[in-house]
Amino acid sequence: MDVLILAALIAFSAHLLKSRYQARRIALLGSHLAQFQIEKLMENLTQGYLRALGESDAGRREQVWNLLAGTEVALCEQFKRFAADFARVDAEETRVSKLPIALPYADRLLPAATFDLRQALQIHAQGIEAAARNEAGRSLRDKAFTMSAELFLMQHSCHWFCKSKTVASARMLARHQTSHDQLLAAVSPATRKAYGALVGR
Repeated sequence: MDVLILAALIAFSAHLLKSRYQARRIALLGSHLAQFQIEKLMENLTQGYLRALGESDAGRREQVWNLLAGTEVALCEQFKRFAADFARVDAEETRVSKLPIALPYADRLLPAATFDLRQALQIHAQGIEAAARNEAGRSLRDKAFTMSAELFLMQHSCHWFCKSKTVASARMLARHQTSHDQLLAAVSPATRKAYGALVGR
């Protein structure tokens, strides 16, 4: 019985430590995101893409695409500012563990098995901007597909920082029916290469 009680105490303590650790990371990221309307713009953009792609009237479809172009510009500008703002955070606070499960302070215990969220956000900022500018000359449908993938991969990185890679991937699958590997296949080649080099894929 004493062994069971000890095991329960250890499990509870570990859970409490993990919860506090993750709460601090959520608060850190949230304090920077709160200055911007990135989440709202993302929602407007992804819903707008679906509306444009489902619109049967060519005139109305073009009108929706034109409105979305302004939303894309606003999102790019805000995300660049957010990435620049977060770049000023101390490096010790921005390390992300590559371990699949959440292990409190793994970023400090195993620094070689981490990546820097600040660098990831810069990669995402460049990918989002390139998709919005449509440097590859994609059709509007394919541009929307690539932009959505860039945004969802960025969202995955943020969840990974706050929780773990496993939780981030599970959330992406539940919310968007898209796996992490599918996201990587859908973003631009430049994002995929830079992101892969950073996280070790």
